[in-house]
Amino acid sequence: MFHDLDATLAGLLSSASAPAELRAAEISFRTPDKDFTPTPPTVNLFLHAISENRELRSSVPIMDRVDDHFLSGAPPTRVDCTYLITAWSSQSGDVKVAAEHKLLGATLLWLSTFRVIPDTALVGSLQNPPQRYPVPTALAMTPPDESLAHLWSALGTVPRPTFTLTVTIGMQAPDPLDPVSRVETIDIEGVSRTHPELTGRVFDAGLAAVTGASVSVLDENLDTTTDAAGRFRFRELAFGDYTLRVRVPGGPEVTHPIKYRETAQIHPVFLS
Repeated sequence: MFHDLDATLAGLLSSASAPAELRAAEISFRTPDKDFTPTPPTVNLFLHAISENRELRSSVPIMDRVDDHFLSGAPPTRVDCTYLITAWSSQSGDVKVAAEHKLLGATLLWLSTFRVIPDTALVGSLQNPPQRYPVPTALAMTPPDESLAHLWSALGTVPRPTFTLTVTIGMQAPDPLDPVSRVETIDIEGVSRTHPELTGRVFDAGLAAVTGASVSVLDENLDTTTDAAGRFRFRELAFGDYTLRVRVPGGPEVTHPIKYRETAQIHPVFLS
């Protein structure tokens, strides 16, 4: 996937609408160490940091519709890929400095126009399957408290002007998506402030309504039985904290503490 991101950025820098300086330059992703001595004018994009973007981390499952059903799975991991960008010229002296500064400035200005990388510019695994979220970019200068001196020292070369480009991509796990049943009906229950009632439904482990279950409010010695939709109701009950007990013939007995309020009149019970 990272090599496809390299190819995507190379395509942006060499596109027909890019500045002439970029179209004429070589685009390299090699490590700019002491052995990196390109002959033609070169823009080097060194991928030097990869990390998860925790601000964009999501716990909401993805959901794809296929015909009349849905497939659900874990959301993609959002990953920041940070490139260290430099410009290189084989000339010498002041001419070399001027050429590299001009090329670096053109690169910065061109990349600043892409707040989000267009879908049509993505290649390879970034295009198929499609990215589920836009692919944003962020340009930044090196903060004053984050010196790159140690990096240049490790590379064995002299420091040079640079800026960073961070691209955030989504990496999807290869696990297959799980089927999710289609919603057949939607049951909406209302509540009344003038005629409140404690109500709810009893469901089994498969989320099917349980008919004929015995429901009791233990604190008030009230009893009722669920109807064909698994629903129970208790009228003329003061708001307060109660404990519901649900009994199913041949099944387990379940107790369920509730807080019955004007704004909390519906209390479903799920049987394990």
